[in-house]
Amino acid sequence: MTRIFVDADACPVKDEAVRVAERHGVKIFIVSNGGLRPNPHPLVENVIVPDGPDVADMWIAERAGLGDVVVTGDIPLAAKCIENDAQVIQHNGEVFTKSNIGNRLATRDLMTDLRAADPFRQGGGKPFSKADKSRFLDMLEREMQAAKRKQSR
Repeated sequence: MTRIFVDADACPVKDEAVRVAERHGVKIFIVSNGGLRPNPHPLVENVIVPDGPDVADMWIAERAGLGDVVVTGDIPLAAKCIENDAQVIQHNGEVFTKSNIGNRLATRDLMTDLRAADPFRQGGGKPFSKADKSRFLDMLEREMQAAKRKQSR
């Protein structure tokens, strides 16, 4: 059965993901280190993992697989989930795939090196917009359909 896993710490589309889960009648796991208000929806399982680096990521990566959809902005987590044949989508609607994850990991590593070389380098991501939310909902719907097709084979 298809499931949705949400890497919930700092995820701006938790409520939208729950709406899609409800529309499809699938279980959704909201995984965090705590500090989030539990969602009482019957399809939601609120998973609180211990504090520690990448504990939530490990919990998701150990469980997500063929027929599942993962919502995360974490590129290494996305790579692990793709290895397990899960569909992976970012909160802005961009989809991680087997064909683009290598480039995304390389770019992430390059940017980490650049920031380390210049500690005064300022910057950050662009603000989350209504267009991002709309793109997310559209792409999550598409990824849910793809996950269900994969699982039914």
